[in-house]
Amino acid sequence: MSLASRISALASRVGLEVKTKIDATHPGVARAWVCFGYVGTQVVVRASHNVASVTRTAAGRYRVTFAVAMPDANYCWTALARSSTNSGTQRIAIVRSSTDQKTAQFVDISCATTSASFSDSSEINLTVYR
Repeated sequence: MSLASRISALASRVGLEVKTKIDATHPGVARAWVCFGYVGTQVVVRASHNVASVTRTAAGRYRVTFAVAMPDANYCWTALARSSTNSGTQRIAIVRSSTDQKTAQFVDISCATTSASFSDSSEINLTVYR
């Protein structure tokens, strides 16, 4: 048996083992994700999983509604935003303000400049884990 055959057989066995341990209920698998942005005068959703809608509530502020609700509000989310200009003005996904909400049905996220003023972005990527 050649080295390539042995490596192939080993990779196959590892794949079968991992398949039995990680499924859709594993906490390391994203429960929802979305790639969207504010382009022109509208929210554009480019791709998503378990996201029913994205609504702009104000400049740089968005509500992401899940297609299937989370079991509770004890989930983790992370987001990244792309700069909407080439002027060096960065956009960041920031910690929610006290008026933003996080429920089993939706999460409010904010996008801001580095000076912490709310600002839209042409691309925001959100991932939710539970």
